Amino acid sequence: MVTFGILSSVFDYVAFCLLLLVFHATQVQFRTAWFVESVVSASLIVLVIRTRKPFFSSRPRNSLLLATLSVVVIAVVVPFTPLAAFLGFGPMPLVFLLGIGLIVSLYIFAAELVKRVFYRRVRL
Repeated sequence: MVTFGILSSVFDYVAFCLLLLVFHATQVQFRTAWFVESVVSASLIVLVIRTRKPFFSSRPRNSLLLATLSVVVIAVVVPFTPLAAFLGFGPMPLVFLLGIGLIVSLYIFAAELVKRVFYRRVRL
């Protein structure tokens, strides 16, 4: 978990840099994008680390897949609902969503690589 915790932190910093230094996010935009990125990445990483096999070749149970995808959809949609104001969120520009998608994709790819190296070195 230390290994994957460090990897997660690296991508947290990447998200911070993108939001603050590239997109110049306002406080509300940052809070919203950070929520979406955190929930989506944490949810999808579960699908990567749940198996030794490559995540794309090991189908999860339907219940896990449905739960994960439901959480992802809810996290992306909430900022565009009336609930957003109550949570301090606001709608994000499309470029923010695309940036989050890129970060999450890179994180999944990196987690898959780290997992392969981990299981080659550690025999469980």
